[in-house]
Amino acid sequence: MRVAPVGGTAVQDHVALAEIELCGDLIIAASAARDRLSPESIDEVLRVAEERERARRATGS
Repeated sequence: MRVAPVGGTAVQDHVALAEIELCGDLIIAASAARDRLSPESIDEVLRVAEERERARRATGS
C-alpha cells in the first residue's frame, strides 16, 4: 500500500472544489427550506442561468 507524502504536496482540483462549494450551497438551501426545493429553486441555488449566459457569451451565440 502506498501512502501520500505528508506536507506541502497537496494538489488542488479546482473543478472538484467548485462542485463541493455548490453542493454545500444546495445543502444549506435545502436545510433552510420548509418543503422540498423545486427544480427552479435548485437551478437558482446552483446558478444555472448564470452559467448558461456565460457559456452563451463565450460561444458568441
